[in-house]
Amino acid sequence: MAEKQYNWHKIAEAETELSMSDSHIAVIEVKGRKICVGKYQQEWFGFAYKCPHAGGIMADGYIDAVGNVVCPLHRYKFSVKNGRNTSGEGYYLKTYPIEQREDGLFFGLPDNGLFGLW
Repeated sequence: MAEKQYNWHKIAEAETELSMSDSHIAVIEVKGRKICVGKYQQEWFGFAYKCPHAGGIMADGYIDAVGNVVCPLHRYKFSVKNGRNTSGEGYYLKTYPIEQREDGLFFGLPDNGLFGLW
């Protein structure tokens, strides 16, 4: 199976440009859609703005000590690395790659979205 291809979008010249909350999560907009960007153990992660369970705003949650983003509504937990639900409810949170490069921070948008959807 071929490796996923991404279109990379610059989201900041430096991480200091992002409005990070106390919980280490920022909201950005890429192609008209809100996405959350989080930092855990010096690594960047991108994930969906809303929880797949009940639509809670993930930026209002937090990243816990083991690297799960926690929804503020019902405390469902998702791995920031792969979006898997770690609290046992069976949901999946969409994740996106984030790259920190010399010339800034970049968000990876999948190149193969069906009808341009992602």
